[in-house]
Amino acid sequence: MAGGGRDVLRALLRAANAILQQRRYRAALAVLKGFRNGAVYGAKIRAPHALVMTLLFKSGSLREKLKSIAQATYTHSRNLAYFVFTYKGLMALQSQLQGKKIPFHSFFAACIGGWLVFGENNPINSQIIMYLLSRILFGLSRLAVEKGYIPQPKQDPFPLVAALIWGTVLWLFEYHRQTLQPSLQSSMTYLYDDSDVWHDISDFLIYNKRTDSK
Repeated sequence: MAGGGRDVLRALLRAANAILQQRRYRAALAVLKGFRNGAVYGAKIRAPHALVMTLLFKSGSLREKLKSIAQATYTHSRNLAYFVFTYKGLMALQSQLQGKKIPFHSFFAACIGGWLVFGENNPINSQIIMYLLSRILFGLSRLAVEKGYIPQPKQDPFPLVAALIWGTVLWLFEYHRQTLQPSLQSSMTYLYDDSDVWHDISDFLIYNKRTDSK
């Protein structure tokens, strides 16, 4: 019986591998693998981030913290999987309908996927969109220089960009804190507000805040 089970498993694996080699199924299989990769990558990215941020900055029981980490990881993984699935599916569909791939296909497919998957305004989606926005601004700036729309800077503009970004974010934190994303507020509160408060050596050097009621 065990030997027969192994034979059946080998036959199934051979059949699956044969299907994976078929060119006519390639577009559909790429969509499915995109879903798989989106789910795995989302989990890999979110799990360690959620673990660190939750343990460092969130209060509550260990059970509540673990639940929060699991929920954040699941949401990020699910959304990225759905987006990749939607994007690659629409790309394949457009290419099939028009007989070729053109640049607009990518923009259109991603717009639809972004609307459907990341359109809900929640902490996870907000964080992902802000991450992408910063990369887009850098990418468009480099593209504008490459295409000649703006001249090549004579000096590296990065120091000026760093100064303006830090100046702006600290100004927002000090005077318009509610406009910043909650996790950024938590990080900056720890760095800039909590460092103004201490009672003795314990919460000056060892701990951030005293846990007793003294």
